[in-house]
Amino acid sequence: MGIHYDYKSTKGSKLMEKQAKREKKLAEKKAKRLAKESSKEDEVKSKILDTSKPITLDFLTNPDKE
Repeated sequence: MGIHYDYKSTKGSKLMEKQAKREKKLAEKKAKRLAKESSKEDEVKSKILDTSKPITLDFLTNPDKE
């Protein structure tokens, strides 16, 4: 009878713990997604070529040189 007697008295606290755990996990996912999106935006900005500079053969053949 111990399990059934204890169930109703602890049900509310267990539900609150589950909800807190779920919200924590969602917050972590959101933070991770935002960090990933911001890094993609930075990467896109850095790859944009300057239109005032002419494209040379050296630039095309040596991508390591900035």
